[in-house]
Amino acid sequence: MVLRRLAAAAQSRGQLEDALARRDVPPDVARRVLDRFTEVGLIDDQEYARMFVRSRHAERGLSRRALGVELRRKGIDDETAAVALQDVDDDDEEQAARGLVRRRLRTTAGLETAVRVRRIYGALGRKGYPAGLVARLVREELAAEGTDDADAGPPADLGD
Repeated sequence: MVLRRLAAAAQSRGQLEDALARRDVPPDVARRVLDRFTEVGLIDDQEYARMFVRSRHAERGLSRRALGVELRRKGIDDETAAVALQDVDDDDEEQAARGLVRRRLRTTAGLETAVRVRRIYGALGRKGYPAGLVARLVREELAAEGTDDADAGPPADLGD
């Protein structure tokens, strides 16, 4: 079962442990199987975390904070996650956030500025970006498109 799951998609040791537990595999048997798979290189949480971070950041534009949360959910320990998250630096994160802001501004072009800003804050907040970064990028991008940014501050109900 473990080999079949790994053949379908890369998975962390934690995910595989959970799958074995759901199948009522005794913990000592599961540990021995997973230890052997780790020993021969079929399970590598560090490489899994690095691949996960690269793909989710590139494809979904997730922030380091959001990536860290997802890694923990997948059973990756904090130390392994921290090493993988080093692949995304401040510039990468800002570039991804700026791209998201620009896309959101394009798709909301016909709406009032306050509505556009609220939607951008919501979208980037769900992806784990801090409000301060979002505020700066929204102001910069609205200025670049020539929009009055009087309404570009964070929404009043934003609990930063």
